[in-house]
Amino acid sequence: MIFDSLKNAGIYAGTSVRLRMAFDFLSDTDFSAVQDGKIKLDGENVFAIVQSYESRPLEDSKWEAHREYIDVQFIISGSEKIGVAKLDGLSPETEYDESGDCRLFNGDGDMLTLCPGDFAVLYPWDAHMPGVAIDAPEKVRKVVVKIRR
Repeated sequence: MIFDSLKNAGIYAGTSVRLRMAFDFLSDTDFSAVQDGKIKLDGENVFAIVQSYESRPLEDSKWEAHREYIDVQFIISGSEKIGVAKLDGLSPETEYDESGDCRLFNGDGDMLTLCPGDFAVLYPWDAHMPGVAIDAPEKVRKVVVKIRR
């Protein structure tokens, strides 16, 4: 897992062509002119999902992990907590859903606060719990760039 500000993305962009593509998209896009939805950057290899939602209480949140895709979660506006945990420290709650590239888990982890301009890169061995309210639910606008491994 990588947690940082987009202004430092260049430090990590050299690790993969697809990660660089994600960071370039996040840096170069005026999201005030972009509607929510899916944007293909390289077909199904790299795509972005722009979304708006209200953060939710911790007790309404679930741990999730993906096998096929790396997540780059970037906050445009609002703030939220995101839980992070080592996948091997959690117990599975569901079977792996291949169509949604997702499996849900139970257990404990650590919470980070994502504010506008912050991103988290989450790999398949990183379970995560996004969208958690900090003190009370608030409107969040976020981009999740999905990068096929």
